Amino acid sequence: MALRIFVAGAAGVIGRRLLPLLLEQGYDVHGTTRSRARANDIARSGAHPLVLDAFDRQAVFEAVGTVGPHVLIHQLTDLSGGFEPQRVSETLARNSRLRTEGTRNVVDAARAAGVRRLIAQSIAWVYAPGPEPHGEGDPLDRAAEGSRAVTTQGVLALEDAVLDAAPVEGVVLRYGWLYGPGASEKPAGVPPLHVDAAADAARRAIARGAPGVYNIAEPGPCIDVAKARRELEWDPSFRRTG
Repeated sequence: MALRIFVAGAAGVIGRRLLPLLLEQGYDVHGTTRSRARANDIARSGAHPLVLDAFDRQAVFEAVGTVGPHVLIHQLTDLSGGFEPQRVSETLARNSRLRTEGTRNVVDAARAAGVRRLIAQSIAWVYAPGPEPHGEGDPLDRAAEGSRAVTTQGVLALEDAVLDAAPVEGVVLRYGWLYGPGASEKPAGVPPLHVDAAADAARRAIARGAPGVYNIAEPGPCIDVAKARRELEWDPSFRRTG
């Protein structure tokens, strides 16, 4: 029987690159989106689409319980408000709320459905100031202020929920600034990360690595990615063909 994978946020920037990788592995893939139009894109990829609002707790429980996945991959974000100066505060607040409330619903549903492993998207640029490169054991910036505080609080809530999801195995992938298909041509900050390499890290975390946190970014002076290279056998230069 094929391993069942539930991808929350399957129509997002990383989700769109991840679905083909999972299907190539022979997994039985179910992917969610809030948009009925994007559900058609998921279906065309060969995965099973579900239209789902992560804030609807009952619907999340029903969807995860019905699919009964072995592994759940949380790639949910809410950046639909855009980053124009007059809207950036609202966008960051919405995304932080999704990381907090949406993640709580996903984690609780995974636990109730007996999911074996939960892999969640986080970010690698909210470490507290200190010696670099930052390893996974370095503290996050709990003293952040302003918009950075909004983002950091959402990240802390997401990571705490996922890492405390026992008996579900919680894996947190701290991604760098994305670039590539569906994202910016160039990363908006450091550390950078191509979307294909981000998707490949999620695929590898299904069957590799102990529960915990992994930095997922291109090698550089600010972030140490040795753990992901070693335990996930992940290569930052990975690119999809086609």
